[in-house]
Amino acid sequence: MRKKRKIFYKVGILLGLLYILSAIACGTVAEADTGTTQEQSNVSTAMQQVQSELEVHYLDVGQGDATLILCDGHAMLIDAGDNSKGTAVQLYLNKQNVTTLDYVIGTHPDEDHIGGLDVILTKFDCKTIFLTDEQKDTNTYRDVLDALDYKGYEKTQPVVGNSYMLGSASFTILGPDRLVEESNDNSIAILLEHGNNRFYFEGDAGEQEENDILNTGIPVLADVYKIGHHGSKTSTSDAMLSAVHPTYAVISVGVGNSYGHPNAETLNKLRANKVQVFRTDEQGTIVAKSDGETLTFLESPSESWQVGEAGSGQTKSREYTNESTGEQDVVTSSANATQSETEEVMVHITKTGKKYHSAGCSYLKESDTEVSLEDAKAMGLTPCSKCNPPQ
Repeated sequence: MRKKRKIFYKVGILLGLLYILSAIACGTVAEADTGTTQEQSNVSTAMQQVQSELEVHYLDVGQGDATLILCDGHAMLIDAGDNSKGTAVQLYLNKQNVTTLDYVIGTHPDEDHIGGLDVILTKFDCKTIFLTDEQKDTNTYRDVLDALDYKGYEKTQPVVGNSYMLGSASFTILGPDRLVEESNDNSIAILLEHGNNRFYFEGDAGEQEENDILNTGIPVLADVYKIGHHGSKTSTSDAMLSAVHPTYAVISVGVGNSYGHPNAETLNKLRANKVQVFRTDEQGTIVAKSDGETLTFLESPSESWQVGEAGSGQTKSREYTNESTGEQDVVTSSANATQSETEEVMVHITKTGKKYHSAGCSYLKESDTEVSLEDAKAMGLTPCSKCNPPQ
């Protein structure tokens, strides 16, 4: 009996020790699991916090489109103006110290959007190039294809719903989900997100594509609406404007353009919805900055509400109904056609300087470049105070 008691006693001790060891082990594992969970939570929180700044440069390229987006040392370009603007866009990117473009988007093959794209594809290291399968039998479109072949680039087909990272920012493809006969309605549209700030771009998309985008169910709510088709009445439908519900709008449009852009109907909608408007024809290149929470512009919004008047070189007044008040507002238009008839003014710039100069200025170096005054302003350069160049 004594032997059996000793055996039971020893077994009891061993079981007790095993229980204690098991409890300790479980506690350690539990603590380890809690630590892992907490670490994952911290990582998740850190990923949600935006520590850097995003810049969106709506370039003044006249009657055309070009937008440069910078974030965390990464760069993206949407369109590049017409055939005469490729070098100006290149120089602007150089001023921003851009050597590589993570993404290049040619929204659609119209000359005022992809005309300068061949220069960009040739001069910069371009990683992902978004182009639709729409083709045009034009020299401009062939130049872009030749540039792709020359650099050995492959185009990437935009797929609605696909998202891509640009530093701490991201963008999602919204359209087109199909190709139709109207080229403008084949424009690549995206939503750019940086923290809590959002920017919507739609190229020249008209009401047909805007409806397609809304039908995808992807939210398009944004702080900034890059107005479609240079402010034409064929874009910025009531439904799209309501869905985007922007605080700000940017219109890329040329002074004295022959299309009557921006249209009074579009401006009327924006004004009725109390949207603050920026315009490249009045303010030059527009720059917006986001820290993920606060959105700031380097310029003040336009207050002119000046409309385009196709085929006219005169300044005219036009009445239209302000839908927010029901009253008649008077807006003016100035096509300023005589400007395009005058000789282009040329100025001189350096590679790193922030000013433009007259020929012979002592600040110029042997490596200075001659560009048009319009292009110098589009690059964000200001006149030299010493040589007093044209302004």
